Amino acid sequence: MSVVVHWHHEGPPEGPLAFFGTDAQHGRVSELDLREAWADLLTRRAAFAESLAVYGEIVERWAALTPSVTPLDPRGIDARALWERGVPLIAERPPSLSIERVEELLGPTMDLIASIRGEEAVALQRFAEAWDAGAVGPASLLPAKGRVGSVEPDVGLAPRTLAALASLALRPFLAEYFRAVRADLDDGVWSLGICPFCGAPPAFGDVVEDGRRRLGCHCCGGGWFFSRRQCAFCGTDVAQDLLRLDPDGRDEGYFISACTRCRAYVKELDRRVRWNAGSALVEDWGSPHLDLVAERQGYWRPLPTLLQLARS
Repeated sequence: MSVVVHWHHEGPPEGPLAFFGTDAQHGRVSELDLREAWADLLTRRAAFAESLAVYGEIVERWAALTPSVTPLDPRGIDARALWERGVPLIAERPPSLSIERVEELLGPTMDLIASIRGEEAVALQRFAEAWDAGAVGPASLLPAKGRVGSVEPDVGLAPRTLAALASLALRPFLAEYFRAVRADLDDGVWSLGICPFCGAPPAFGDVVEDGRRRLGCHCCGGGWFFSRRQCAFCGTDVAQDLLRLDPDGRDEGYFISACTRCRAYVKELDRRVRWNAGSALVEDWGSPHLDLVAERQGYWRPLPTLLQLARS
């Protein structure tokens, strides 16, 4: 039996949507080189700079990496048919990833997580041993139904830690893998709360110029439109279940969409107000105070940030 992340969660957890041209319209929401955007964020969030330094190595390694993965060929898959059936593309055509290339990010990311979560150092070592023995591999880190990553329970790695590790280690590879099929995602074809490309849960949201809500995936960089009147995690559309949490007024445009039924939340940004803000990933990593607001009111998110891992 595998460790899983359940998005329909009850109780405490165990554990750039910057729109540019046609890419923005077709589900591509970010690039790998976040250095300039991250430097800008650190200038804007100078009070958090010391805490946010933990992301510096990830930003640099992503920028230096050239992902060696063959992009999914749009001619080899009927993406629209799968989406109409509610099936993310990864379920039909998972990527074949090089163990050696993934290790280039996986190893340093594991070291980074071990440095902020000493209590899981032993579990991370077990994971490394299982990796070396071939018991787990890149496929063990891929998103699947109800989880991000899957390893045997005896490894002892908390599901949320595994989810964070998987997203940070695989993001460049999955972004490249789905690059050629982004344009096939037409408005209205996909209506679920998971990523239509890799199947991961949303990690950030944007309200775009026409008022629609666009969710973003941190695992592959995909984006899709989703109802503003529905919880992306449990699907409830009962108005009384949906709650908007606003910060103390210093962050105009930023808010938290929470669900009182499943207790999940996603941070969002109204781009009509903050038109010059950074990407979904940058804005998510750079707003730890909003996660604290949600956590203190008993809400959780399936894909935690590094700072959430550090303080849990």
